[in-house]
Amino acid sequence: MMSQAFEELDYQKTPLGDLSLRRRLVPALDNLEVFEVKLGDAFLMSSMFHEVEVALANLGLNALEPGAWDVVVGGLGLGYTAATALEHKQVTSLIVVDALESVITWHKQHMVPLGPVLSGDPRCRFVHADFFALAQSPEGFDPENKGRRFHAVLLDIDHSPKNLLDPANGRFYTEEGLRWLAKQLLPGGVFALWSDDPPDDEFQTRLARIFARVNVEVVQFANPLLDRESASTVYVAAL
Repeated sequence: MMSQAFEELDYQKTPLGDLSLRRRLVPALDNLEVFEVKLGDAFLMSSMFHEVEVALANLGLNALEPGAWDVVVGGLGLGYTAATALEHKQVTSLIVVDALESVITWHKQHMVPLGPVLSGDPRCRFVHADFFALAQSPEGFDPENKGRRFHAVLLDIDHSPKNLLDPANGRFYTEEGLRWLAKQLLPGGVFALWSDDPPDDEFQTRLARIFARVNVEVVQFANPLLDRESASTVYVAAL
């Protein structure tokens, strides 16, 4: 039980801006306990809204052929995409890449609700690194097994392919950057991406130049604070 309605659990200065983890009660929702991640002036994630993070994992992994899967998640956040991926029994290994060491620490020290789930699962390993740099590197996402390829890469870092946390990330969303990403995948592999913007026809066309199949799903979810539905986009591209 919280002793106060608002608490800042951690605050760190990072190259991307001031990072904070906060916990608060929402009186309008029967004192619902909510965890939030804020970077600079932007809210990166709230435990109140995680339907799209769950959908990202399910839509991406459901596009794979049956078998044993090695998966990468780009962006840890509060852990919903990674935890949902681990619910799929076919996932035999999961690497979660995050550029912010503090976020990984929150999970390892069980400061967030899904921390014990991720840090306690032997299939899951955290990698403190720049996802975008690894995606365009011949060494790939696994520092312990350079050149290793994966069945799926699930990405939830930027707000959208155009609304970036760091302008340097923009190169990844070009055709050249996406071709590098495709090299990290095994035959039949899947790349799935969350976007907070409506479907982007230009980006979808770019994906279709590289991947054999591209599907775009609009995921709607209830927003009790605004008393209406909100929506985000999930792109699923398969080789």
